[in-house]
Amino acid sequence: MTYKLFRPIDNAPLILFRIFFGFLFACETFGAIFTGWVRNNFVIPEFTFSHIGMEWLQPLPGYGMYFYFGIMGCLSFLVMIGYKYRFSLGMLGVLWAGAYFMQKTSYNNHYYLLLLVCILMFFLPANAYASVDAKQHPEIQQLSMPAWCSYVMIFQITIVYFYATVAKFYPDWLDGTYTRLLFTGITGYPSMHKVFTNSSFHIFIAYAGIFFDGLIVPLLLWKRTRTLAVLFSLVFHLFNSFFLKIGVFPYFALSYSVFFYPPETIRSFFFKQKPFFENQSYLTYGKTVLYWFFIPYFIVQLVLPLRHWFIKGDVLWTEEGHRLSWRMMLRQRNGVIRFKIMDKQTNEPLYYPVERHLTTTQLEALSNKPDIIWQMAQRIKEHYLLENKEVRVYVDCKVSINGRPMRLFINPATDLANADWNYFWHNDWILLSE
Repeated sequence: MTYKLFRPIDNAPLILFRIFFGFLFACETFGAIFTGWVRNNFVIPEFTFSHIGMEWLQPLPGYGMYFYFGIMGCLSFLVMIGYKYRFSLGMLGVLWAGAYFMQKTSYNNHYYLLLLVCILMFFLPANAYASVDAKQHPEIQQLSMPAWCSYVMIFQITIVYFYATVAKFYPDWLDGTYTRLLFTGITGYPSMHKVFTNSSFHIFIAYAGIFFDGLIVPLLLWKRTRTLAVLFSLVFHLFNSFFLKIGVFPYFALSYSVFFYPPETIRSFFFKQKPFFENQSYLTYGKTVLYWFFIPYFIVQLVLPLRHWFIKGDVLWTEEGHRLSWRMMLRQRNGVIRFKIMDKQTNEPLYYPVERHLTTTQLEALSNKPDIIWQMAQRIKEHYLLENKEVRVYVDCKVSINGRPMRLFINPATDLANADWNYFWHNDWILLSE
């Protein structure tokens, strides 16, 4: 086992992935500016709903977030060309983590994946060839790397696909309910209307998603099916990119294919001038990092998506344990909400204009996400404390999952202004589904 981990292999896949990763990250960050995503999520809002515990992490004032994302885009290009690689990637990871934890109303799983890959790539020698660093400092140039450098990347994407597959085994996915809602909601393609509203198509997409997520890694690992799997991936991800508009994730997932081909194949196809490495000796590079960082890291990655099984209630309803679990595009949530605010001293009702302080996207998230509802109650409490008033905040909230009739979601008798948020277990003020 030790030999398999540390045997030398050509580092062409890692070098090529660095180039893809930097380029796609630049597309993500600059695209966020030019498509209006930064404006809608960071510039226009009066405040953002950060991850709980990080409420202090708020957008830069004025046009600061445009510069913030512009800097990330520039750092992405530096990663792509391998200039001051670890500094550039480290800063990119820190800034992206800031943007990720700063808002969650437009949460997307691939934002989390990009952060994880930043962490992984920081510890890998991805600038050892075809980089400005290697040109300026020839002593760091290497033609090979220990095999574990590829294994950790393969294992990361395997975790993503595995848990994405498991999450789909629930009734509304298996009977095509969610895929029906997803595709009938797509407008702008009149020629596809009959297809997108066809029940057989909804079932096909549902099971194609299960089979693709569940089998793509084994098919990529097996030599006889590898190229066919890449072609399937190409069709699958381009379809998702074109019709579902999910950013760079489809192309990012495709770029992972480089780790499944023999390194010599990648070298001969993409780096024709790259010499074949002659060092056949056992490599010890990164042994400490592998044992003391990557092994604990992957234990955490394997455990995190399981946590909702240990929390009371159905995660599909409560949302507790939903994030960081690769539960991707699984359900449609809608809700309605009304806040009832009472002065503790006089017991008189007070009015707080929630809709004046939030954007449309924030209001939509507020109507059905329990952590955002709780954070809003805390903000209302803080607002009245500045007026030397202590208040109770009650919520009348009803939620619908996948188009079903709305049901009461939050206990209307709970004062959320003075309720605690339980990070790890069920919050009793979230009513359980029947």
